[in-house]
Amino acid sequence: MVENPHLSRRQLLKIGAMAAGGSLLGPGLNRAPAADRKNRPNILWLTSEDNSVFWVSCYGGTNCKTPQLDGLAREGFRYTHCFSNAAVCAPTRSTWITGMYAISNGTQPMRSRNEIPHDVIKYYPDLLRKAGYHTSNWTKTDYNIGGRPDRACWDVLDPKKRFGWRERKPGQPFFAVVNTTSSHESRAHGAAENTRNDPNQMTLASYHPDLPAIRKSYAKYADAVENMDKDIGEILEALKRDGLDEDTIVIYCSDHGGVMPRSKRFLYSSGTHCPLIVRIPETYRHLWPAAKPGMTVDRLVSFVDMPKTWLNLAGAEIPDTFQGTIFLGEGLEPEPQYHLSFRERADERCDCVRMIRDKQYAYYRNYMPYAPAGQYLAYLWLIQAAPAWEQYHREGKTNEITGRFFRPRVSEEFYDTVADFDNVHNLIDAPEHQERIARMRQALRNKQLELHDSGLLPETMRARRAREHNLTIYEMVRAPKLYPLASYLDAADRALERKPDNLSAFVNGLSNSDSGLRYWAVVGLHLLENKAGPAAAALENALQDESDEVKIMAAWTLVKLGKKETGLACLRRLLQEGTTIERELFNVLDWMEEDAVPLVREYLTAHPKKATDILAKIAQDHGIDVPK
Repeated sequence: MVENPHLSRRQLLKIGAMAAGGSLLGPGLNRAPAADRKNRPNILWLTSEDNSVFWVSCYGGTNCKTPQLDGLAREGFRYTHCFSNAAVCAPTRSTWITGMYAISNGTQPMRSRNEIPHDVIKYYPDLLRKAGYHTSNWTKTDYNIGGRPDRACWDVLDPKKRFGWRERKPGQPFFAVVNTTSSHESRAHGAAENTRNDPNQMTLASYHPDLPAIRKSYAKYADAVENMDKDIGEILEALKRDGLDEDTIVIYCSDHGGVMPRSKRFLYSSGTHCPLIVRIPETYRHLWPAAKPGMTVDRLVSFVDMPKTWLNLAGAEIPDTFQGTIFLGEGLEPEPQYHLSFRERADERCDCVRMIRDKQYAYYRNYMPYAPAGQYLAYLWLIQAAPAWEQYHREGKTNEITGRFFRPRVSEEFYDTVADFDNVHNLIDAPEHQERIARMRQALRNKQLELHDSGLLPETMRARRAREHNLTIYEMVRAPKLYPLASYLDAADRALERKPDNLSAFVNGLSNSDSGLRYWAVVGLHLLENKAGPAAAALENALQDESDEVKIMAAWTLVKLGKKETGLACLRRLLQEGTTIERELFNVLDWMEEDAVPLVREYLTAHPKKATDILAKIAQDHGIDVPK
């Protein structure tokens, strides 16, 4: 008998029995031996891009219909508390491929491609291959990691081979990733006319003003999600057509939330609360997470848990580097109390946020609160909703809820995500929550220490320090003399408090030998605003700091204190003479608003070809005529 790798083990046994003149006497004879099947399930991981639970009808979404996902949920188990660790693609996929939080590796900034020690950190597909699995990926990688080609860990990664399991050896178990891009952010870009879904029937988030352009963008994205749902149906049909549906555990999730403004890239529920549906055939009912299909599972699941769980289902080796928790299978581990998400630079925009949450409450720490959440980002602004919302705000028409996106932030946020899915009612000062907030604040710190959170230095500073010592960021943050994380956390906490009593500590901090502590000292003075006046002389001295990150923040702080000529002169020198942190400088110029306009005007007049996305937007907003 010639075996066909496209056929299931069940079909192979049936064909074999018939070829031998036998018959199928009972249900067990058309399947592989129980022990083999128990330990060697096929695994199909379906991923969609950029959609939160808000867009899936079996999760209560009303803007579009997702019958294929709804059907999968009826046949499987719908997880109600699944969260992305990063609200944007590359850091998410970096977390997935390594089974480690990207902040623990230094791979969290978008498109950074920082290297990791590949001899220490294993990719989960390598471990599946070692366990005998055929691995395929159609065809999303985007791991944001240097030192190794993304495709190297897969047996098949070919845009022409959507159903990679068809390339395996006869009878070989497979692990296949099939990714659909139909719901990607780009599908909401551009004109939004003549949509299948009616813009007038869209349910808007409470932070979005009810504008025609916003409604149209919602409707266009609802169409995209429905297209994604059709993709899921096609993949499931192919699996069934190949006779593999009874041999295969099917997992579906999105890679993060999105895509209307204030969802993707942001750690609010709309950016992190994701659908997760798992269908486990009767053959593997001992792995069911609930009594019967169609039920929901309320276990807290983080994306970092997934690769470790897939390895567990496959019976593969799980190295100690994997930082998640097994949430499915015979090796089930205790449910964690909290989920952690992180946000840093996305494309050209700098930011730094940490969020820790349980099933109801979410605590946020904004390490760059002087930057508005809703800063212009060229890619996001291709969705009609974004410029329309911004213009509405510029016209003074937004209110406390719809306008907050465009204003500087507070240091901490705290939300009841059950009562307030949109996360618009900040309860950080509510007396009844202070004990819980204190616990979550401490839990966040503990987790940051456990993971060696690399984000307590600015991105450029941490990369420079690692490079100077010929280390990866992963290695550098695990060297206490190079990265005293507890001290950085203390310094950041003090800065975010915004207490004038800390002024002398900040002044002293400006002369510390560690550039990271000097950075947090100047951030602390910046957040004191006018109350930092007595520190003006120390800030002027900081304009000579060897770290441009410190110089820039000191200059901006002096401008805010009324010493504009002094502060702007420093920024002008950096523009004219050049800096290795040009992107960070351009971000600060934008956050400075009117104060930076003269600098941007003279710079673009002299260097019109330097009109990057950020500078071009400053020019547009402030009527600066850039020479052609």
